[in-house]
Amino acid sequence: MTEAQTGPTFVGVDVSQAAWDVHVRPGDRRVRIEVTDEAASQLIAAVGAPGACLVVVEATGGLERPLVAALLEAGVTTAVVNPRQARDFAKAMGRLAKTDRIDAETLALFAERVQPRPAQKTPEKQEQLDALVTRRRQLVALRAVERTRQRQTVQRTAKQSIDKTVKFFDKQIAELEQAIARLIDADEDWRAKRDLIQSVPGVGPTTGATLMAELPELGQLNRRQIATLAGVAPLNRDSGTLRGRRCVRGGRASVRTALYMAAFAARRFNPAIRAFADRLHQAGKPFKVVLTACMRKLLTILNALVRQNAHWKLPSQSLVS
Repeated sequence: MTEAQTGPTFVGVDVSQAAWDVHVRPGDRRVRIEVTDEAASQLIAAVGAPGACLVVVEATGGLERPLVAALLEAGVTTAVVNPRQARDFAKAMGRLAKTDRIDAETLALFAERVQPRPAQKTPEKQEQLDALVTRRRQLVALRAVERTRQRQTVQRTAKQSIDKTVKFFDKQIAELEQAIARLIDADEDWRAKRDLIQSVPGVGPTTGATLMAELPELGQLNRRQIATLAGVAPLNRDSGTLRGRRCVRGGRASVRTALYMAAFAARRFNPAIRAFADRLHQAGKPFKVVLTACMRKLLTILNALVRQNAHWKLPSQSLVS
């Protein structure tokens, strides 16, 4: 950065396994940094003063996490954005071509013109919990595939192989669940939060751990904000006199999946959710609309309980008003 550039700096970083393509605005400087142990230090040196720049990277399945952690540790304001947002921004700018250099420049423009919300430094224990919950979810998905094969396979040797694989996944999942429980038990605040969440009928250990790991904002936002963050808020589709069908989209898919299973159970065992669902069903609402509304209602209750540090009890209406 030259001495004449005294204003804020906006940096886009396209992350890949081998290298990071960096674009710095103003000045349109380009830097390509090979991924080594010194890569983060080189990038920090290239972006200029930490307090006067905004770095934007895309969420790329975890490749960006070491970089983001290093930037936040160095005091560099950093935002992690959804790749779809960046791509839609590029299309709106008329940028249809896609290369690493173009992507880095687009992210720098996105940083300058949109200025997305900066990321917050994640505590180490939160990262550990997130990693354990994510790994458990991956193994559950793999086990589901093997169980499908288990039902479809009749050849004896092949079926025995699948049986062994399913047992292996069962063991691994059980070990991860124990590790998650130990990690939460070791922290007094987490233990209290878990007890609050699991006091709600329909919410079990898996849903509770998922919410704690992947929705740490629970209890810190209002009901509309938390529903939008989880992807269970209905979005308008209106234009002129047309009133389109409301739908949910976006948000955190893993949280939404956990809420779906919890709402399914709460529909049977939670008196407040059951009454709410019955009322919607009697009004003629389709099953998926009813269950999505139950997901949102359940999340609203959980958000209120955590915010007020209160355990579940009926009636709950005072908590969610």
